[in-house]
Amino acid sequence: MEEHQNLLESYPYYWGYTPEEDYYEQQGIRASKSLFETPRGLTLFTRSWLPPLTTPPRALIFMVHGYGNNISWTLQATTIFLAQKGFACFALDLEGHGQSQGLKAFVPSVDLVVQDCLSFFTSIKKDPNFNGLPCFLYGESMGGAICLMIHSADPKGFQGAILVAPMCKISDNVRPRWPIPQILTFIARFFPTLPIVPTPDLLYKSIKVDHKKVIAGMNPMRYRGKPRLGTVVELLRVTDLLNQRLCDVNLPFIVLHGSADVVTDPNVSMELYEVARSEDKTIKVYEGMMHSLLFGDTDDNVETVRNDILSWLNARCKGRTIDIN
Repeated sequence: MEEHQNLLESYPYYWGYTPEEDYYEQQGIRASKSLFETPRGLTLFTRSWLPPLTTPPRALIFMVHGYGNNISWTLQATTIFLAQKGFACFALDLEGHGQSQGLKAFVPSVDLVVQDCLSFFTSIKKDPNFNGLPCFLYGESMGGAICLMIHSADPKGFQGAILVAPMCKISDNVRPRWPIPQILTFIARFFPTLPIVPTPDLLYKSIKVDHKKVIAGMNPMRYRGKPRLGTVVELLRVTDLLNQRLCDVNLPFIVLHGSADVVTDPNVSMELYEVARSEDKTIKVYEGMMHSLLFGDTDDNVETVRNDILSWLNARCKGRTIDIN
């Protein structure tokens, strides 16, 4: 058993040992990675996943990962799937995450992160190869909150959003109790980068299947320390603000959440669905599923969520529909 565990821990990629380029070729897609410099001078790591040359992209999907995560590990399971179905996917490691610049897991300003994302996404839209294609946002957890803020900053820039367990409010199960938030806010003024916030490891509260916990835990760039004071205070600020502005959301969206999610609150996703001004809105709540909908559950359940996303995209993209099977 110990030998098996050591073998697993040596995986260079979430799928195993196959080199990236060989794996992408096996999956029938094209992929690339590069660096992007934001207007404020920050260097961010980016990736793209495209359909094969024989399949013109049907739409662009701009993806935002969650807190402590990055774009080079299990997120790729979703991007590869979507590229196989004809969608061009683009993502960046946010400030302080993955291979991007910044102190690990320190997000001093979500507003600046939103501007970073918009700068990168706009640069992709300018590519003449993508003229006229619909553009969708995709966000997981904290990334879902950032997508809603991107929509607020650029209300006409995207034709829809896929919100996977969005962090519109931090669940009371992991949110610090009073008076801790007030104390943290005060201390963060002087020591914003201190990694001392008392919260459990969210990976084990997010993933249901045991062997997938092992794979997710192997991510060499996953942040394993305690949350930093400044990051927690900023996320509390942003989620409180979003929770007050759910009624301002006015773009087509599908929100997907597990009923057993103890990281972000599925009730807030239901409230988003009920109060948003969007005329085109869809909600899927999956009974018994946890926070990691697109990797951490059983393969059958993951496939169900994937196909719900694909069906939603197919219904909103002109031209040839890709079969979900």
